[in-house]
Amino acid sequence: MLELRQLECFVAVAETEHVGRAAERLRISQSPLSRRIADLERRLGLVLFERSRQRVRLTADGEVFLSEARALLRHAERLESLGQRLGRGETGGLCLGYVEHAIHADVLPGALRSLRRDRPDVHVSLHNQTGAEQLEALRRRSLDVALVDAPPAEDDPVLESELVLRDPLVLALPADHPLASRERIQPSDLDDQPWIAIGREDAGEEFREFLSSCAAEGFTPSVRTVAPEPLAALGLVASGLGMALLQRSALRGTPPDVVLRELPWCDSSVRLWAAWHHIDLRPLVAEFRKVLLDGTAAR
Repeated sequence: MLELRQLECFVAVAETEHVGRAAERLRISQSPLSRRIADLERRLGLVLFERSRQRVRLTADGEVFLSEARALLRHAERLESLGQRLGRGETGGLCLGYVEHAIHADVLPGALRSLRRDRPDVHVSLHNQTGAEQLEALRRRSLDVALVDAPPAEDDPVLESELVLRDPLVLALPADHPLASRERIQPSDLDDQPWIAIGREDAGEEFREFLSSCAAEGFTPSVRTVAPEPLAALGLVASGLGMALLQRSALRGTPPDVVLRELPWCDSSVRLWAAWHHIDLRPLVAEFRKVLLDGTAAR
């Protein structure tokens, strides 16, 4: 790997065409400067300069290499400046993980809208991952904040979390279904009805809670179809393939051939936690975390 200091020496000699003047610019003696240039040429297998007693001049290959070396040094300067601003929390990036219902419930989009009002220059990298993958990424420090369907253990030595969403589940059924005309649906009405379940790993806990509620009432829903995510399930309900238990926030654009009903006897909800590493010196991460938690209070 090329060293930036070698490139700085090369550019200084190329621009001054004199080892002595380049050494003065760099505040080093001529001998180590000459050694760095010689080491660079050996590493590259390339002659960069034509040398004489009075001056040194770039070879044709050296001219090409000079252009790229200058570009790399400029980028290194920008990278150093970016790192310093990141350290002060002035600008930079966020690396965020999320499970899908963080999008449906507007938790993540809402927090990003709020952040961009004050920090329009912040770059955001988003990663759709399972909760377990996100928690592991937090431990590796490859994520700044995670939005997960289950929190880390209370005694986790490095991770902290807070609940940011409790999204109630409602019943979605085809508009031409016999139960669609009823305002109140009892548990016994759902016995032996075709159901559409959500097959994603991060969407299973709330349905298991619903199954427990049904078992307490003496029946078990008959799952006939499994959808990969809530919006797909909504489309299957609209097609008349069965009914589904879906989070309320995912149903803003409910099609006309789907009817929604509350189930007061079922207390299941989709929950979402924000999680983060307990050691974080970046103010930007703390600011985004505050935006998330303030949004929770508003909801």
